Amino acid sequence: MATTRLNSSCHFPSSTRLYSKSYLGLRATARISYTRTLTAPRGYLAVKANGGQASVVIAAAITEKQQKKYPGESKGFVEEMRFVAMRLHTKDQAREGEKQSKSPEEGPVAKWEPTVEGYLQFLVDSKLVYDTLEGIIDESNFPTYAGFKNTGLERAESLRKDLEWFKEQGYEIPEPMAPGKTYSEYLKDLAENDPQAFICHFYNIYFAHSAGGQMIGTKVSEKILDDKELEFYKWDGQLSQLLQNVRQKLNKVAECWTREEKNHCLEETEKSFKFSGEILRLILS
Repeated sequence: MATTRLNSSCHFPSSTRLYSKSYLGLRATARISYTRTLTAPRGYLAVKANGGQASVVIAAAITEKQQKKYPGESKGFVEEMRFVAMRLHTKDQAREGEKQSKSPEEGPVAKWEPTVEGYLQFLVDSKLVYDTLEGIIDESNFPTYAGFKNTGLERAESLRKDLEWFKEQGYEIPEPMAPGKTYSEYLKDLAENDPQAFICHFYNIYFAHSAGGQMIGTKVSEKILDDKELEFYKWDGQLSQLLQNVRQKLNKVAECWTREEKNHCLEETEKSFKFSGEILRLILS
């Protein structure tokens, strides 16, 4: 008896033919045209083949179906990610926030005392992270990542222009510090070994900057840059539409994931906030 594992990536070889009966029971019959094994890192249906007939073990799928809906699940996986992210904000940062403020950068931006040098360091470390993130996407042939090339949300080039402007004003551009370097290396490791966790960071980095990041940029500029609007906070095209396009792509990718993989992605949110918070803290240094 051979065992075939069906990958949850939604991409099957053209030779695959799987016909399942009802998902209402624990067993179903199927006909398959091959016996080789396809492996997946998380979540699969085990198919035990015996001649032209097979028993599909779907108990796990039935269990998942019986579980209650996750917050935001009915609207797509991005809404699930948004819900988890909002809970990790403080009340000062977001209306849905539940976290208690424990450091200055988690308090009201109006009370911040930023410095130009600290803000410049924040931009430098942020650029390293965006360079890394966008480099991974641009150079990858992995279908999950390739779909996020040239979304219009990219920020590395905008940050390059901003740092050039600071240089023209007479400021010395510093080297990246530990917060940016550490996050950059972590993203490289995730991209290679943990796609679901990587997608979590991709979502939080871009979507957080388009919302709270914009507000922070405006307030900091008022305090130390004479209301100078940096390229970091400008997008080509309508931002709401760019975000919606990426939201749809993220939801499409997540449709191929098991519940276990989705939960693993959601669990990475706290680490994403930790790394981003360490870079944000540079503004006040």
